[in-house]
Amino acid sequence: MRRRVVVTGLGAITPLGNDVATTWRAMQQGVSGAAGITKFDASAFPVRFACEVKGFDPLKTMERKEAKRADLYAQYAVAASVEAMADAGLTTGNYDVDRTGVIVGSGIGGLKSFEEQHDVYRERGQSKISPFFVPMFIADIAAGVVSMRFNARGPNYATVSACATSAHAIGDAFRTIQYGDADIIISGGAEATVTPMAIGGFANMTALSERNDDPATASRPFDLHRDGFVMGEGSGIVILEELEHAKARGARIYGEVVGYRASGDAYHLTGQLPEHEGLQRAMRGALADAGMRPDEVDYVNAHGTSTPLNDSNEAVAIGKVFGDAASKLSVSSTKSMTGHMLGAAGSVEFIASLLSIRDQIVPPTINHCTPDPACGDIDVTPNQARPREVRAALSNSAGFGGHNVSLVVKRYEE
Repeated sequence: MRRRVVVTGLGAITPLGNDVATTWRAMQQGVSGAAGITKFDASAFPVRFACEVKGFDPLKTMERKEAKRADLYAQYAVAASVEAMADAGLTTGNYDVDRTGVIVGSGIGGLKSFEEQHDVYRERGQSKISPFFVPMFIADIAAGVVSMRFNARGPNYATVSACATSAHAIGDAFRTIQYGDADIIISGGAEATVTPMAIGGFANMTALSERNDDPATASRPFDLHRDGFVMGEGSGIVILEELEHAKARGARIYGEVVGYRASGDAYHLTGQLPEHEGLQRAMRGALADAGMRPDEVDYVNAHGTSTPLNDSNEAVAIGKVFGDAASKLSVSSTKSMTGHMLGAAGSVEFIASLLSIRDQIVPPTINHCTPDPACGDIDVTPNQARPREVRAALSNSAGFGGHNVSLVVKRYEE
């Protein structure tokens, strides 16, 4: 018999705010996190804006020496984890460290450190490369640093599946607890890719919007005139916990994770199967895993990247999976506000799905000015948040390489 798994803590560092409350408030208000790039001189780049994290101070959660040895993506992960653990009421001595694990992923890892140390090598030679370069760069080190921070000695690893990374991490954490290998998992993802190589590379593959004259309106999922995604960054962390363990310590419960399914396209490096057939299989599988009918889900937090093919394909996929129930379904893409946080996207969107259940409100898809006929009749919650009953939510993620993940969370009931 599989054990029940609930969410007891949330933490976030996003382009909308450096904690969950600020981020969620901005989402409900339809605030865009996009603005001109400040982290490097982008004046010669075809894309000169992004959704940057603003006003972040790693020294609020890390010692100076520790912060100097950690890439920005790992600093984001630690800060979000500290918030999530505090939110869950988990402090040193009140949890079994051997039954507490960490599954925190990153799509790219320490790219900022890689670029900086490559410059050092080119300008000053091999002997000047930092001895901390490798642990700063590798994509698993955020999980390692977080585990050391909380002495979490249970399962500890990183998922790496591009934009599906943190959704995979949460799904794996769900399964790990379900099958009894841990009681608590600190899970999610982190990314810090507002760097010259990332912006230049994604721009050259024409994946990014080029609305340099009006960044705040650039991310416009499902809109007819969308022209690419906006780079985002940050971290989303959730505390997953076995139900009886959470109840025994009187934990607050945000919701119950009930469904997870991952699938592969086996089709294209960066594109998806027509009609997002791989994501359809993930959604159907997650609903089956949850033992739920399509009409029992009220909200879908879409992958919704603001790229031409993804949005139309995903809209068709949602319509096919939900069938007649699609007409009563609320859909939105919070990437319209946060930008695409790559390996952190799925966990931040999972947090938004949980809060939509808690507060009975669906965050909007902003910048939706002209409906795209190719996206069908799905209700994308254009421009303004909408109060409504949300009993259960499904969160979609998909990544380069053909990775698809769907997670289902519902209101907790005894």
